[in-house]
Amino acid sequence: MKIKSEKYLYLSIFIMILLFISSSMTYKEQSSVPFLQKYLTSQPFKDILSQVSFSYGHSVISIKEVGYYKFVEFFIRKLAHFSTYFVMGLGFYMTLKDNLKKWQATFFSYLAAVGYAGIDEFHQMITGDRTPSFEDVM
Repeated sequence: MKIKSEKYLYLSIFIMILLFISSSMTYKEQSSVPFLQKYLTSQPFKDILSQVSFSYGHSVISIKEVGYYKFVEFFIRKLAHFSTYFVMGLGFYMTLKDNLKKWQATFFSYLAAVGYAGIDEFHQMITGDRTPSFEDVM
């Protein structure tokens, strides 16, 4: 394994550690609602966002149902969740691509990211005040 490949592996492992620590925290410890309330006092784009409503898991996500700040936080958290797993998977891909065929590196990187997402959701299940969700894995 080349030194360059090792750096990507270390990046993926570092992300896995951060995700484990993050999923060990309760929602209250992670909530960005107080930050959003402080810095988005004018509730920008509320009129436009109020028109958005959809089902996610067993919940309806809309400003009417959860409020402006939790609605915005939902998208921030999901974007962070997706981005983090994407970078972790990319790190695995960059580690494997020189030693495997491209499709194999892609497959195993995807499998590692989705597999770890499943483990992360299980970890959230045994952590207090967390809501594990199969939808987060897919």
